[in-house]
Amino acid sequence: MDTRYLNLTAAAIALSCIAMAAYASNPVADETIAVAKAAVERAEQSGAPQAAPVELASARDKLARAEKANADHRAKPAIALADQATVDAQVAEATAQKERAAKAAAEFDASMATLRQESNRTSSANQ
Repeated sequence: MDTRYLNLTAAAIALSCIAMAAYASNPVADETIAVAKAAVERAEQSGAPQAAPVELASARDKLARAEKANADHRAKPAIALADQATVDAQVAEATAQKERAAKAAAEFDASMATLRQESNRTSSANQ
């Protein structure tokens, strides 16, 4: 009787562990979501809220949906949404970088034009 009780108890514990492991969140989804979060944070810090608000909003929305899917133990949709959020965040970050580069180039061009004007004025004054 004692052996049978121990076997049943051990089986119940084993089934409980298996059920808890199956119900636990998916580590691949957790990692993919963490990558997406980092990408969104980088985009936010790069100026994307002003330069690419639509893309950044899309990344944030997909990240939130990925987190919800992961909480609901739907790993495949969570991973797919997190991957899409990462791409959207990267596009937002690249757009912000492009805008900054274009602004820097315009400022450089304006500085060069001013320098040329000064140089021409100085040359004309010396003649």
